Amino acid sequence: MNGIGAAQVDEAIRLKHRVEQFLFLEARLLDANAWEEWLRLFTPAGMYWVPRMRGQLDARTQVSLFHEDALLRSVRARRLANHRNWSQQPPTHATRTIGNVSVTDPGPGTIVVRSSFQMLEWRADNPRAFGGSYTHTLREDPAAAGSFRIEMKRVDLVNCDAIHENLQVFL
Repeated sequence: MNGIGAAQVDEAIRLKHRVEQFLFLEARLLDANAWEEWLRLFTPAGMYWVPRMRGQLDARTQVSLFHEDALLRSVRARRLANHRNWSQQPPTHATRTIGNVSVTDPGPGTIVVRSSFQMLEWRADNPRAFGGSYTHTLREDPAAAGSFRIEMKRVDLVNCDAIHENLQVFL
């Protein structure tokens, strides 16, 4: 016997379910281009990071595809929502599938979650596919019992080192 009781197993299952529901909500908001609602999922100091290289450890000393704080995410979200944004005429449509969710590091108030994703993007009769893994660092949201806020969202693309046409929407 490894000392894990039924109550601990039940709590781990409930936590994983809550985390999955949060990740699915995030994907639905992004799919719906609900940028303002998506922005509210982050903590005030939350970061969104898409590394340019596999295994990249530091966004500040190496080039990243995106490394955005609240201000930069907000600027991009407002640009995406602006009907005068010519680079989004016609607007991008996307759908995301999230799977293989694992809670890798539950700690006091912080949870690290790894998941796999696929995203299909459609814009101006041009389909693009992206895939990779997400690593979310989540904090319990004191304002909404049982929910989370994003402290860090790291997106590791399978083809991070490829040449990408302008990436406009959030992955």
